[in-house]
Amino acid sequence: MSSFDSGPKPKIAVVTGGHPFDVPAFRDLIQSMTRIEAYIQHMEDWVADSARIRSLYDAVVFYHMYRETPDDATRIALEGLGQSDKGVVVLHHALLSWPDWKLWTDLTGLPRRGDLKHAPNQTVETQIAEADHPITEGLAAWNMVDETYQTPEPDEASQVLLTTDHPKSMRVLAWTRTLGNARVFCYASGHDERAWTEPGFKHALLEGILWSTGKLWP
Repeated sequence: MSSFDSGPKPKIAVVTGGHPFDVPAFRDLIQSMTRIEAYIQHMEDWVADSARIRSLYDAVVFYHMYRETPDDATRIALEGLGQSDKGVVVLHHALLSWPDWKLWTDLTGLPRRGDLKHAPNQTVETQIAEADHPITEGLAAWNMVDETYQTPEPDEASQVLLTTDHPKSMRVLAWTRTLGNARVFCYASGHDERAWTEPGFKHALLEGILWSTGKLWP
């Protein structure tokens, strides 16, 4: 960690696209995180910005889902991830994007992301696997209704933070890893408002975003 940063709030790009979601409720979730300045935008807009503008963000949260290999402009923008220390957060269905693209496999640590089963409306107990990590510090286990994924588990280069024993879910729900110079936080939970309003989920997501920047913020 770097020393305490008393300056402005971290600027966070929140990138969507390719998958429907409850826009007002998601906006409410992001705006409730008063320790960050968030800028929700479509993938096309994030890509269309110059590299200089993208570099102004302290982290980017991906909440999109595209299955086909990205076009050249998108690929070039995404290949910049990890070249700096800007944080990366991959949330819920964004984990499943581009199942045949090595960069996204390296980013998420999830092999064979095309092998997917999902189960909506599941009551899931989230368990704390690593209580001493800054993201999970102070959290206790909680239950919430969410969509679960059954995919291969993240690879051995991942640090597991949150897990579940739910029979229709992958065991690991949240984990950290690195891509080049970037800290990466991956979180499989978070389908809709029922998860977004759960205090445990909100805590883990916000602290994951802040952790990914590599700085301490007020």
